Amino acid sequence: MKAAIFSEYGGPEALRIEDRPMPEIGPDEALVRVRAAGLNRLDLMMRAGLTPVKPTLPHIGGSEVAGEIAQLGENVKGFSPGQQVVVAPYLHDGTCIYCRAGEETTCLNGDILGLRDDGGHAEYVKVPGNCLVAMPEELTFEEAAAQTFTTITAWHMLVDKAGVRPGETVLVLAAGSGVGVAAIQIAKLWGAQVIATSSRDENLEKARELGADEVINYAERDFSRVVRQLTKRRGVDIVVEHVGQSTWDKSLASVARNGRVVICGTTTGADGGVNLSTLFTKQVMIIGSYGGTKENLKEVLNLTAQGRLQAIIDRTFPLEQIKAAEERLANREQFGKIILNP
Repeated sequence: MKAAIFSEYGGPEALRIEDRPMPEIGPDEALVRVRAAGLNRLDLMMRAGLTPVKPTLPHIGGSEVAGEIAQLGENVKGFSPGQQVVVAPYLHDGTCIYCRAGEETTCLNGDILGLRDDGGHAEYVKVPGNCLVAMPEELTFEEAAAQTFTTITAWHMLVDKAGVRPGETVLVLAAGSGVGVAAIQIAKLWGAQVIATSSRDENLEKARELGADEVINYAERDFSRVVRQLTKRRGVDIVVEHVGQSTWDKSLASVARNGRVVICGTTTGADGGVNLSTLFTKQVMIIGSYGGTKENLKEVLNLTAQGRLQAIIDRTFPLEQIKAAEERLANREQFGKIILNP
């Protein structure tokens, strides 16, 4: 099979397309013919050697996969060869204390598709059988792949962790990112008002089209000051934070009393100070959120099939052009998901 691999850490130049052996599956696994695979900042970090968990080299990245079942292990039930499926990217063993309690994103043996083991930037990928989800027939492979990693992350943040409610105001950072475009839609679906930020006016216009009520170009204005003005000094009920170090102070300054800052990523760095007096006097909740569950994925796919959520696809590239695709993502030129077609 053809695959995009890197044998050393570095920039996009470390990637190359090679013929690799077909994966061999075990009794609890499935082999999926990849028809569409998304790109994520995790892919850039892995290729650069910046993730805490380092993959074994050479490595195939890719956590966002939609395709067809090519082979099934004998213990995998409820699916059949040829069936169109989506892979839930946050892997879990299903047996630890957290999994038994329904908290699979906190699995003691959790992993991400394409992190330790090879992922979906190839013609075929081996996956655990318990991570297969039937793909709604109303969706294309590209739409389904686009709704896996970042959309379920945003759903888990806003719905499961922050408990977004009708009438609340939500600040969404980096509106052009996968998490950003999903969070705008999810917040509006739940009846919230949305303020979105981006450094690109083009992305802000698209954020309005998705439902954002107010937009802020953070490259031109201090978004925390604008938020205070827009909310008559009250602040927002929820901040969707996934940028990290460069925005952390302003995110905390933007939140209202009794508000919540929910964070799922630190793409600009992990150091963030907190004024503890402000934290308890304003009774602010800081909530960590990791990934999303298979049930989140099912919900998101069904809502997308019903037309209540949109799969926002920036651009598709053939697998052979993965370097150009990653450079577009690294330069933050995209609005929504970049998809590869192996």
